Amino acid sequence: MQPTGVRDNQLRDSNSQKVHPQPMEEAMNQNPEPVEALISKIFTNISSLKSAYIKLQDAHTPYDPDKIQAADKLVISELKNLSELKHIYRDNNPKPVGVSPQDSRLAAEIQEQQNLLKTYEVMVKKFQSEIQNKDTEIIQLEQQIQLASQKREKLEKNLKLRGLSTKEPESSGSENGFFPVDLTPDLFTSVVEAAYKAIHDFSKPLINMMKAAGWDLDAAANTIEPDIDYAKRSHKKYAFESHICQRMFIGFQQENFSIKHENLTVTKESFFHQYLALREMDPLDAVGQDPDSDFGKFCRNKYLIVVHPKMEASFFGNLDQRNYVMGGGHPRTPFYVAFLKLAKSIWLLHRLAYSFDPPVKVFQVKRESEFSEVYMDSVIKNLVVDETDQKPKVGLMVMPGFWIGGSLIQCRVYLTGAKVAE
Repeated sequence: MQPTGVRDNQLRDSNSQKVHPQPMEEAMNQNPEPVEALISKIFTNISSLKSAYIKLQDAHTPYDPDKIQAADKLVISELKNLSELKHIYRDNNPKPVGVSPQDSRLAAEIQEQQNLLKTYEVMVKKFQSEIQNKDTEIIQLEQQIQLASQKREKLEKNLKLRGLSTKEPESSGSENGFFPVDLTPDLFTSVVEAAYKAIHDFSKPLINMMKAAGWDLDAAANTIEPDIDYAKRSHKKYAFESHICQRMFIGFQQENFSIKHENLTVTKESFFHQYLALREMDPLDAVGQDPDSDFGKFCRNKYLIVVHPKMEASFFGNLDQRNYVMGGGHPRTPFYVAFLKLAKSIWLLHRLAYSFDPPVKVFQVKRESEFSEVYMDSVIKNLVVDETDQKPKVGLMVMPGFWIGGSLIQCRVYLTGAKVAE
């Protein structure tokens, strides 16, 4: 037992020492610098996560699968970084002794893994949806390819039936492989026949409208070509056919058919393509789809040349239709629709003429030319020529003739100086 004096001295020494209480926060953060750096990293990571999420949203409008996938990866990367920062904080700041650190940390880890699993599940579902969409697109494309193949086969069959196969036989000498063997004078001859019929067909409503308007047909025929000795009065219809033909064939010998082009390069292939494209179309549909196409310009120009303003005014009582055409339009009146059929036939003839190499040449015969059975064909078949009389002469050229290489298509003429057999 210590003496009383000694114990008192120790108490006084102990009381003389100052004790400074230390706050709990300071005790837990002996070195605040690493914590501040960790918080800074967390804020930076959150900002990067926000940026990645914004990129993910942007990738959906418009929908871009590649950008969405890249943005998803970036979001997941930032989430992983945030998870690592959380682990660093836990390692450096353990839980109080009263709480089981292992249990708390394990529960948090499980929660984190569950959150990640949900994220992956969402991504898997989205990828599966994208794969399904791609499979659907592939099926649709395959169906479109199949339909296109079927249409191509039908077109090839139709072209073969018409003698216009798009495939060149091996024996053909064509360099471009476009023109078939069936592009022959026979094909051109059939188109010439169609053009002549179109001229004849359009002359009928023209003459009928002249009659209805009170025109003197004899005087009108004499104005077209004066002093023609017609074997019959009904033959004066050939004067109107000649009038139509002469004007429709103006510029035929030119490659552009008097249609102005700007820096346009044309080839035999392009002419034949135009012929094929228009031959099965309704001419009104053609000018309706593209009023200012070359064919549309051709129709307008020829209408204004063939149908005189005085004639049109007498037919309709005004020039509204003419003004409409001059303004760039194509009216749907029966008279103009009838003219479009004529214009189409002449346009097709020109397109086909320049599909040949060398191009088909057109020739005409003048009035008073002596009849030649080689170059001419009479539109009147039952003519009687007296051997003592002079040979018949050309009164009207109703349709020009054509040279196709060494082949010849006769021009059609109305002859004078012969009688018609009864």
